[in-house]
Amino acid sequence: MGLLSASELTELTALRHALHRRPEISGQERETAARIAQELQALGADRIWQGLGGHGVAAEFTGQAPGPTVLLRCELDGLPIREISDHPYRSEIPGKGHLCGHDGHMVCLLGVARVLRQRPARGRVILLFQPAEETGAGAQAVIEDPRWPELRPDVAFAYHNLPGRPLGEIGLRPGPGNCASRGMQVLLEGKSSHAAAPEDGLSPAAAMATLMTALSQLGQGRIGDEDFSLATLTHARLGEPTFGIAPAEGELRVTLRSMTNARMEAMIAEAEALVRRHAQGLRVEITWHDVFRAVVNDAGATDMARRVATDLGLRINEMALPLRWSEDFGRFGDDGAQAALLYIGAGEGHPQLHNPDYDFPDALIPGVVDLYCGLLEEVLHLPSR
Repeated sequence: MGLLSASELTELTALRHALHRRPEISGQERETAARIAQELQALGADRIWQGLGGHGVAAEFTGQAPGPTVLLRCELDGLPIREISDHPYRSEIPGKGHLCGHDGHMVCLLGVARVLRQRPARGRVILLFQPAEETGAGAQAVIEDPRWPELRPDVAFAYHNLPGRPLGEIGLRPGPGNCASRGMQVLLEGKSSHAAAPEDGLSPAAAMATLMTALSQLGQGRIGDEDFSLATLTHARLGEPTFGIAPAEGELRVTLRSMTNARMEAMIAEAEALVRRHAQGLRVEITWHDVFRAVVNDAGATDMARRVATDLGLRINEMALPLRWSEDFGRFGDDGAQAALLYIGAGEGHPQLHNPDYDFPDALIPGVVDLYCGLLEEVLHLPSR
């Protein structure tokens, strides 16, 4: 028997479907944030912050005695991907969809808020609904918000659903859990000329051809090795789609990925040096986008989650390897919290994250709420419901 009643689960599922219909992409989560704030007010949060790091929302539930602060975090944003679905609650916004499960993550935190109507014995709980996770900008923007010191936690947890693993299985990995990544945009500018006289101009074509291979070869090692890295060419553009002009401009976009932040810093230096070495004579502009730090899970927080999952009789996956995709939750560990990201199975045959037919499995809601409340019980002692 879980902590939520059947009627509460029905209400939360309906809310998840309502959020699913109205996805908003990173930095634009205004409507979603307003709905979340409305729900938190109705649930009697002691304090609510809005506009954190953009459209972020946080709620405080204060215990009966002083104690540590535990933060539970979820994400507000959807993706700029067209949903392909027959669900009656499919996205109503063309070209946008909740295809990573953030709608379900939000509802799980609102389920915890229902339990917290009976306050913990000590300390306080912060429920954070973070903006702009998909771009890597949101966690850092929240931490840089001048109100962040009012919320700063001692312990922080979040989870991500994980297609390909058994439904409800709890994945745990102390240490590196998700790779660091960032997008490198390279703009090259020379001088155009007539296609009949390319020698009269300065084309970036040769440099681009070399760099498309050279940058991709920055990757090395296997996932799990400290020196693991991966460079993926994601976009290339040269000149204009004509036949009469030898081009003056070119653009490359490459995603760099590494298991550690130290390896990422080395990759950045290597990549920039490669570009400047092969772009002689061309004007070069390098910019960085979608910057994610590695998620490094605190061993103590991970042990805590292991104890709670064991007590609840949940299946546990002791993950041998980190995940190659990135998550910006690592910023909270960098900020000093004892932090751990948990990985909860969404089903072995479930569509993968960011697939156009992905949909969050509603069956996860009660188990996630029980797990989160077990973690709060471990730190703050919740009254029985």
